[in-house]
Order: sequence, then C-alpha cells, then structure tokens
Amino acid sequence: MSVPAAYLGIVLIWSTTPLAIQWSAQDAGFSFAVLARMAIGFAVAGLLVAAWRIGLPLHARARRAYLLGGLSLFGAMALTYWGARFIHSGLVSVLFGLAPLMTSALARLLRMEGPLRAHQWAGILLGIAGLGIIFLHGRAFASPHGLAGLAAVLMAVLVYSGGLVGLKRIGDDSPPLATTVGTLGVSLPLFGALWWVADGSQPALPGLRSGAAIVYLGVFGSVIGFAMYYYVIKHLSASRIALITLITPVIALLLGNALNGEAVGLRLAAGTASILGGLLLHQGPLLLRSLRAAGRDA
Repeated sequence: MSVPAAYLGIVLIWSTTPLAIQWSAQDAGFSFAVLARMAIGFAVAGLLVAAWRIGLPLHARARRAYLLGGLSLFGAMALTYWGARFIHSGLVSVLFGLAPLMTSALARLLRMEGPLRAHQWAGILLGIAGLGIIFLHGRAFASPHGLAGLAAVLMAVLVYSGGLVGLKRIGDDSPPLATTVGTLGVSLPLFGALWWVADGSQPALPGLRSGAAIVYLGVFGSVIGFAMYYYVIKHLSASRIALITLITPVIALLLGNALNGEAVGLRLAAGTASILGGLLLHQGPLLLRSLRAAGRDA
C-alpha cells in the first residue's frame, strides 16, 4: 500500500467515524457499542493475520507498542464514546482537530522536536480561542450534559495525542496488522470491564442503523483504519500525521448536518474556523513542504 493511499483512507474513515459512533450507541448504549466494535475488529484482524501468515512479533519493542497502543486506545475511545452522546458528531471531529497542537506540545516536552516558533505559538493561541468560542456555543451540545461531554472528548484528544507521540518514540517496526491485533488484544479486556461496570446486562437488539454502524466501525474503523494509521506512523512524522485532522472536521460537520440534522450555527462555524486557522498557522511550513514534495513525486 502506498503512503498517500493510506493517508486518504484514514481521512475518509475518520471523517465518518464520529457520526457512526453516535449511531452505534443509540440502541445498545455507549459501553456495549464500543465493546462490540473492538471485539469485531479483533476477530477480523486476527483472521487476517492468520490467513496471511503475518505473525505476531513479541519482542520487547513490539510488546511496549501493544501495551501503549492498547491503553491509549481504551482511554481515548472510552472517553469519546461517553462524551459523544452529549455533543454533535461534527464537534467531536472538530475537537480532534486540536490533536496536532497537543501532539506538538507533547513532542517538545519529551524533547523529540525543537522549541516552538512564533507562528506555532500563534497557531496554538488561535486554536485555544476557537475552543473558547465553542464552549460558549450552547447549540453545539446535544444535551444538558454538553459541557461534560466536551470535557471528556477533549481528554480523549489528549490521550490520543500522547499515544501517538509515545508510539513514534518506541519506533516499533512490526507489521501494521500485527500492531492492530496486539493493540486490540490489550484493550479488549478493558472495554469488557467498562461494559460490565457501566451496564453489565444484555443490551436490546440494535436496530439496522445502529448495528450497521457497529459493524462498519469494527471492520473499517478498528481494522482497516488502525492498520493504515500504524502504517503511516512508520513513514511520516507525528506532526504530519496529525494534519489529517485539518481535513476531517469539515467533512464531519457536513455529514452531521446532512445525515443527522445537526445545525452548524454561527458561533460553531467561527470556533471551527478559528481552530482550523490555528492549525494552518501552526503547521503552515510543514504543509507547504508536504505539498511541494507531493508535487515532485507526481
């Protein structure tokens, strides 16, 4: 698989994931929805690894990657599924647009990258301003618990960003599908425990839309998407990977409006524009270099 194809695949999958998360939890509850998704993903990825005889590396670096990936996956997804019940699906993607800013800050704290430059500081401040605008936008929330949902998804973004930086630092060279199996294998018991604590009873039979969303997330969101994600981690920098979140919020907002009736008010649009503007300002030179490199490769 080429890196550009994997990159595009991640953009498409991540753009549709927030809406699918909301649909999947409508009938069965958030804890069962995420558990079912990860169980399907683990089964499909395990079958592919066995059928293609990829093998599951168990050297020290691979084990560290599985452990860190599994823990960060559990933290980010549990918080996202819980919080997504209270805010619009498009806003989930907008908040994950802050990942490049968090990733950059964490990478510098770990001395993986140089000090922040003036345009990067300006981008971070603009992103924070956009977040502040969204906090003041009540229509962005799908329930009275919207602020709690917003805080949960923000914490999920922090956990995700920390996992991305940590995986880059580990630098495991295992096959992407093997990393997916290892990561899901670590996280699956944790999702089972979450379901047992949060619900613990057999859920009602999901409707067609909810069931289809769970299957879609299990196959595409958890297997194909994760495999592509771990693949591009090996070939691109953490900051460049995080540029994906510059594109997905716009697509997710449009999908939420068209398919889920989610209104995009003036303040939400302004907050989103501020966050995306901050990302452009923060990542501008990197984006220009990427476009130039893509032009030369073409």
